[in-house]
Amino acid sequence: MSKIAIIGATGRAGSQLLEEALRRGHRVTAIARDISKLQGREGVNAVALDVSDAAALEQAVAGHDVVLSAAHFSSIKPQAIIEPVKRAGVKRLLVVGGAGSLLLPSGHKVIDSPDFPEAYKAEATAGGHYLDILRQEKELDWTFLSPSAEFVEGARSGAYKLGKDHLLIGADGKSWISFADYAIAMLDEVETPAHSRQRFTVGY
Repeated sequence: MSKIAIIGATGRAGSQLLEEALRRGHRVTAIARDISKLQGREGVNAVALDVSDAAALEQAVAGHDVVLSAAHFSSIKPQAIIEPVKRAGVKRLLVVGGAGSLLLPSGHKVIDSPDFPEAYKAEATAGGHYLDILRQEKELDWTFLSPSAEFVEGARSGAYKLGKDHLLIGADGKSWISFADYAIAMLDEVETPAHSRQRFTVGY
């Protein structure tokens, strides 16, 4: 059993990370601006804070074995999470990544493909920057888990494939993963680390 802090624990990805961590018997600190939905949940220490408050974030994550960050990239600079985690003495940071920085079969990044949605470019660009910052990080034992192109609501099947830096595309031509199955892959990495200081990806 690990002591896990989840930043952005009420979002679509973060809430599934929370459910998966609880399902496996971990002790969880759930961090979010609004924790009203988390009040009274067994096994959850809910902490309300704005992630941009570095001192509050440092205090909230201190004493944990690992921090999982599901914060939106365009809303917070990488160092606003990385530095408080380091100051708190937490060694491991696992980040809910994006698909934009993954590579296509052509070798081009997903974000650079002609049909990449304009509405997602700011978030994807910020996600790529976050990964670049992590790759220069010397102290933290970090991991960046990119979902497939479509990151959606769906069943918890327990079946998934892992990749490294290339977008996973199924035999049907689709590239997707449910939030629930993504959470399984992330908690598997928490429990059995296999991608220290690496980015990897998950899909069907």
